[in-house]
Amino acid sequence: MSEYPRRGRNWYTAMGVLFVVVGAIVIMQNLLIWSPEFVVDFMFNGDITSEKISLGMFAFGGFLILWGFRKKYA
Repeated sequence: MSEYPRRGRNWYTAMGVLFVVVGAIVIMQNLLIWSPEFVVDFMFNGDITSEKISLGMFAFGGFLILWGFRKKYA
């Protein structure tokens, strides 16, 4: 029996969830401050904006969550 019997309870999964939550907070904050039309405009303009960084945080967080659920071989 392994030391951690439940899958996904490790550092990678926890950090992945943290990245996803922080990215969601930034998107929600910008949606409340600005209108959804401005947020969409910020996502598709040529500048580096917090919305684009939040999308990257979603992607990186999802990668970490999947990495945390990978099968561990002895």
